[in-house]
Amino acid sequence: MSSSHSSTGRPAPDQVLTDIADYVLGADIQSEVAYETAHYCLLDTLGCGLEALEYPACTKLLGPIVPGTVVPNGAKVPGTPFQLDPVQAAFNIGAMIRWLDFNDTFLAAEWGHPSDNLGGILATADWLSRQAVAAGRKPLLMKDVLTGMIRAHEIQGVIALENSFNRVGLDHVVLVKVASTAVVGRLLGLSREEMINALSLAWVDGQSLRTYRHAPNTGSRKSWAAGDATSRAVRLALIAKTGEMGYPTVLSAKTWGFYDVLFKGQPFKFQRPYGSYVMENVLFKISYPAEFHSQTAVEASMQLHQRLREMGVGAADIGQIRVRTHEACIRIIDKKGPLANPADRDHCIQYMMAVPLLFGRLTAADYEDEVARDPRIDELRAKIECVEDPQFTRDYLDPEKRSIANAVSVKLKDGRMLDEVVVEYPIGHRRRRKEGIPHLVAKFRRNLARRFPEKQQRKIAELSLDRARLEGMPVNEYVDLYVI
Repeated sequence: MSSSHSSTGRPAPDQVLTDIADYVLGADIQSEVAYETAHYCLLDTLGCGLEALEYPACTKLLGPIVPGTVVPNGAKVPGTPFQLDPVQAAFNIGAMIRWLDFNDTFLAAEWGHPSDNLGGILATADWLSRQAVAAGRKPLLMKDVLTGMIRAHEIQGVIALENSFNRVGLDHVVLVKVASTAVVGRLLGLSREEMINALSLAWVDGQSLRTYRHAPNTGSRKSWAAGDATSRAVRLALIAKTGEMGYPTVLSAKTWGFYDVLFKGQPFKFQRPYGSYVMENVLFKISYPAEFHSQTAVEASMQLHQRLREMGVGAADIGQIRVRTHEACIRIIDKKGPLANPADRDHCIQYMMAVPLLFGRLTAADYEDEVARDPRIDELRAKIECVEDPQFTRDYLDPEKRSIANAVSVKLKDGRMLDEVVVEYPIGHRRRRKEGIPHLVAKFRRNLARRFPEKQQRKIAELSLDRARLEGMPVNEYVDLYVI
């Protein structure tokens, strides 16, 4: 019998690790569009977190692990009285940001919400700034946070362009963990070798199953999974900073690496090098807290609600609804049967269309049991049928278009057909950025008003909307504006 011994020589790191490390440590972000978009992304993301604080299901998870703990010079959690270690603060901020499915999105072979990374970025930057001030050193500035956001968006999104984690049953928050590890590692001052070690720790970590996003297990973990991932990234970056070793071929090692164990033996593919493409093309959820593949269907449903009213009829007069859509929409949110909870409902295209068709609105509160009990919603859901339009699928994947098209046809019970309503690009899309930004700012102001007295709202808005002033502001001073 021949020997089966394997080589024990320590190999060079996987190129995926070195490419991320070289980008996050060396690339100079020059894009004005990326910084302008990151500015609005910061405001929108913080606002989403403030709105989530109205929901006890979210707030019960927040605060220190040991009640009453306050960390001297720790990171503060916006909209709350908490001051925590950076790992727990990252969890708090990340869970708030993602809770209502209202923050930004990037769609490709994998989809996700790159602003989820702000949990780790802001918590670490705030903690480091308070530590620096206490020691008589200069704090980080908010421009450092914006730069970190651009980099995190890019790492998460560029990997997502060609690599589908959902097709192997893994949740996209693995990319939040990797991107946050890189950017937090940069903030912590990791060397190149330490950065590669940290990234290897993120990939070798246990990865979340997507089962909490799908029937029959859909549940609220999908609302805190990103907080978990971005906080884990802070922990792993801190571990790497101690000089802890890494695992250079964590991805490519035969039998035991990520590719063979979790990715069906396939190495990652890349469409483009890291730059600032993802932030420039990110999708904002401006009008509706709904899974992004449904955003254009919700817009179409709002138009149809108005058209039905003008005709003197209502949702009760609808006999059949046909939705031409893209493949990812059918795979992720086309659902029949009972919906168990808000997490189930905000990932069901039929539910997200039925509410605006009936009521002319879709808010976070519309996913709660009180609204969902209305029998008319399920009656209307049963009439909505989704079919794939191959051209919509191609346009969804086209890097020059990145459309998220839905086309809705309504047939009334009396046989009349309404003209099909086609919406290719939602209001949060780059192609509709000029139209969308005023609505995004209005959303930010509404969310400030949920949490703060008028004087504090005005101060936050005045500083936040002036990008030049914001960029030059110490991180700790900006976060202090949000303290309750």
